Amino acid sequence: MVRNKEGVFAPKEKKVVVLWDLDNKPPRGPPYEAATELRRVAEKLGRVVEISAYANRHAFIHLPHWVVEERRSRRSVDFAERKGEVIPSEPYICGVCGRKCRTNLDLKKHFKQLHERERQKKVNRMRSLKGKKRQKFKERYVSGNEKYNEAARRLLTPKVGYGLEAELRRAGVYVKTVEDKPQAADWAVKRQIQHSMTRGIDWLVLVSDDKDFSDMLRKAREADLGTVVVSDRDGVLGRQADLWVPWMGVENGEIGEKDLVPEKRRRFDDEDELFSLAYDEDEREEMRVESDGFGRFSVSAFSEDEWVDDEGDFALSDSDDDSDDELGF
Repeated sequence: MVRNKEGVFAPKEKKVVVLWDLDNKPPRGPPYEAATELRRVAEKLGRVVEISAYANRHAFIHLPHWVVEERRSRRSVDFAERKGEVIPSEPYICGVCGRKCRTNLDLKKHFKQLHERERQKKVNRMRSLKGKKRQKFKERYVSGNEKYNEAARRLLTPKVGYGLEAELRRAGVYVKTVEDKPQAADWAVKRQIQHSMTRGIDWLVLVSDDKDFSDMLRKAREADLGTVVVSDRDGVLGRQADLWVPWMGVENGEIGEKDLVPEKRRRFDDEDELFSLAYDEDEREEMRVESDGFGRFSVSAFSEDEWVDDEGDFALSDSDDDSDDELGF
């Protein structure tokens, strides 16, 4: 319990860190939607203080199969519209000025000749300014023009890749490009896991299928850090975490509150177990197993003929006393 700004004690808010191995687990669909759904799932565990994604430059220049198919389909429709083989049911409308165009190619031409040219003039003007004037000009005409940014994402094709880094940054993800070396992204993620264990984080969400993170997840759990693995299959990495979540379910928005309940793990050091051992129909003994909390156990067995006196000591029945007298010397 912590005291809030109003002076009222409330439960302490959980802090969540999300680490995304893009080399191993890239999005299978639009990156912005995938990152948004990942944040939504992480927010069910607590307050998300960081979402970081790590990959080398090949992840940002590579074109996934779904991007190639989408561009190929769009290109074939554009050519059919130009030849008149396909007539759109509704005209294409410019998202910046509202102008109506007959085909998608006409809309692209209009956007490039008018809006993109005006945008470039503003950027050049911003670069000629300095200090506060430059910052104010950027916020008003460059960064704050959401209509242009939305239309550009839909109409303009990136020169390299498919805009993975820009879309992730738009979703609030910190994107880090690592060196072009083997396991460079893995080492960067491992360093962040170690950093999370020392900064008071309550939950760690790891998006990866790489089993090389198993040791780091085990150390995180030993440090009382809750761990969640988001991957394609519940394999070696998922068994080392407190909770496993399917990556496809996260991207499709199918993960809810009930899917984020960690499994109850058996804790023997806080439990006392009582069980009985039957030898025949007339005899019955009971055995009690007790733990001292340090991994050591003590076992005591007694039969139904034994009883406990008022002082808490064990005593024998009359029949047992007689048998002892017969064996005495």
